[in-house]
Amino acid sequence: MKAVVYSGPRDVSVKNVPDPKIERPTDVIVQITSTNICGSDLHMFEGRTDFETGRIFGHENLGRVKEVGSAVERLAVGDWVCMPFNISCGHCRNCEKGLTAYCLAANPQPGMAGAAFGFADMGPYQGGQAEYLRVPWADFNCLKLPPDAEEKQSDYVMVADIFPTGWHATELAGMRPGDAVVIYGSGPVGLMAAHAAMIKGACMVMVVDRHPDRLRLAESIGAIAIDDSKVNPVDRVMELTHGLGADVGCECVGYQCHDPAGHEIPNLTMNNLVKSVKFTGGIGVVGVFSPQDPGASNDLAKKGEIVFDWGMSWFKGQRIATGQCNVKAYNRQLRDLIHAGRAKPSFIVSHEIELSKAAEAYQHFDARDHGWTKVILKPGR
Repeated sequence: MKAVVYSGPRDVSVKNVPDPKIERPTDVIVQITSTNICGSDLHMFEGRTDFETGRIFGHENLGRVKEVGSAVERLAVGDWVCMPFNISCGHCRNCEKGLTAYCLAANPQPGMAGAAFGFADMGPYQGGQAEYLRVPWADFNCLKLPPDAEEKQSDYVMVADIFPTGWHATELAGMRPGDAVVIYGSGPVGLMAAHAAMIKGACMVMVVDRHPDRLRLAESIGAIAIDDSKVNPVDRVMELTHGLGADVGCECVGYQCHDPAGHEIPNLTMNNLVKSVKFTGGIGVVGVFSPQDPGASNDLAKKGEIVFDWGMSWFKGQRIATGQCNVKAYNRQLRDLIHAGRAKPSFIVSHEIELSKAAEAYQHFDARDHGWTKVILKPGR
């Protein structure tokens, strides 16, 4: 099959690789029809992780079941399915609590919890930016899709990661209907957090970024765009909230945050959130922060540490919650919102292109080129 293979920093290409096979009776093989390039893929693409060369990218995957293992009960050949980026066993202590991002059985690396398709430090599993994908524990990990799956696959594929992750950011922050919400970052996850906040009844959603195309997408769903290259974002949030600050805030950027001048400042969004969120407010952090980053801009960040305004956050009595999204906690509800027409996460999609052009797409998306807001790769097109 053809697949997007990582060969080193900023070096990916589509190569012929062996087809995946059923390895356990609980596996299925899915023929991939839509697979996204995610912002977190860029950390690996840029060489900022220890993702191994020769591995296949892709953790946002949708397609049709092609082959089923002998122990699979809920799925049949031809079913349309979307897979969470988390790979989870369904029966360990964490999975039974719904903490599927921290499965204790799926990652063979000692001392690690959590596994994912095509992701650094998240187990040996190949990704789905390919024509076919092996899905372990398939009865648990495959979300069956409604009859409109094929025509709405650009929406449903977002349920693999970024739509649940954006929703998770608002849950971590403790958002309630009527809240004023500030979101730092209008990349795909930040835009999904804004979409989630709107659906959940926020009275105001403010999105901070500096890319005009992304800010326009935020405005298209009713959010207030704050361009931090033109105004101080904290001052603008305080102005819009009459000096009180937002009720809750979401960090949707992560450790490669940059200021408007292009300098990497890993603690910028976190400290701006402390200043932007009210006394007793909540902050949800879903942007990726790495335990170590040899390519970081300073010695502290190389150890996965940042200078954080802990004193001010403590003084304000703020709640901070973090972590990867447990996709299965949300994906059925979000699937049903899409099916009912109440959610349309595909509003962020800028490009749907054939798999063979993946290397070009990675270059454009990594450079944040104007108009490249979200890319869906289409194997078999």
